[in-house]
Amino acid sequence: MKIGRSSIAGASVALLVIQLTLVSSIAAKYFYQRWRCPRVWTRAAAYDPEMVMRGRYLSLQLTVDGCQSTLPSASQAKFPRDINGAAIEGRYAIQGRGSVQFPAELKVEDGKLLAVRISDEDESAKGQTVSAQPGSPCEAMKLVDPVDFFIAEHAASPLPMKAGQELWIEVTVPPKGAPRPIQLAVKQDGVWKPLAFE
Repeated sequence: MKIGRSSIAGASVALLVIQLTLVSSIAAKYFYQRWRCPRVWTRAAAYDPEMVMRGRYLSLQLTVDGCQSTLPSASQAKFPRDINGAAIEGRYAIQGRGSVQFPAELKVEDGKLLAVRISDEDESAKGQTVSAQPGSPCEAMKLVDPVDFFIAEHAASPLPMKAGQELWIEVTVPPKGAPRPIQLAVKQDGVWKPLAFE
């Protein structure tokens, strides 16, 4: 059985149409989520890896406010106390010897990226893993999985940060999955400077 050029050309066109449809559907999904899902700025810690196969990007660990979360163990939370020694509900610090990790649902409230612990083990796989080190305040927890922000090959990286500078990122928070990056900014002395990578 011989395969003609027209058959090969037809198969190639069909494959191209399928690939374009897949890419277009993903792009449409991200565009829709950027338009409909909440957006928020949060502080980020970054390093600047260079991988030949993935291009140039910043790998960012996002800061989340976990103060609405009940930790896996009550002994891991250190609450401030009033003059009578009674714990004051609200903000707390992490205590203990090791880091604390838990699955959490992400949401946006009052301009903050919040992480609320998922206590149901059956639902925990749907959340994002949050980590906190001993001594850190509950509003300075971190997402374990980094978010990648791709930059142009010859663009100037903001790293390393200078003294007094903070790196912030604006993200979209979809109903499921990790936050999606939109843009970066450097904050210094209360002044914001959006970063353009061209």
